[in-house]
Amino acid sequence: MTGSAEEHRRAARRQVADCAVLTISDSRTPETDGGGDLIEAALTAAGHRVVERRLVKDEPRRIEALLRRWIDGGTVQLVVTTGGTGLSRRDATYEVVAGLLDKTLDGFGELFRMLSYQQVGAAAMLSRAVAGLAGETLIFTLPGSPNAVRLALDKLIVPELSHLLWERRR
Repeated sequence: MTGSAEEHRRAARRQVADCAVLTISDSRTPETDGGGDLIEAALTAAGHRVVERRLVKDEPRRIEALLRRWIDGGTVQLVVTTGGTGLSRRDATYEVVAGLLDKTLDGFGELFRMLSYQQVGAAAMLSRAVAGLAGETLIFTLPGSPNAVRLALDKLIVPELSHLLWERRR
């Protein structure tokens, strides 16, 4: 099918995803995981199912093992991570996820940083948010800031998710 993005969105109709939420942090606990809470609430409110939610330390092997289990398991269509996308020595999310992606959605990071710039100015360039397709699983990495999580979900991920789910299967 060829056509405009609007035609594709209509064709995608209402795709529902089984989702996983992953918080990557050395300091957050289940009680202080505001970013994970926001992701779960936004996806659920949009009619998707959160079937797994985890919190792991910023340790590349642990992050990769969990993501590979979700990708290889075939039951999770979407993974949204929060945390570990900055420049600190322990931030490893970008390297792990980028290494797993078969196709990248470069526009996600570009648009996210553009929208972030409107809120926080030049500090937006510190975000290494990345997204793409690993096997049949969409992965979006978000910063740990609740404001950044809300921005990405409200302006980018949730509005396009049905379209993205449809496109990945074409």
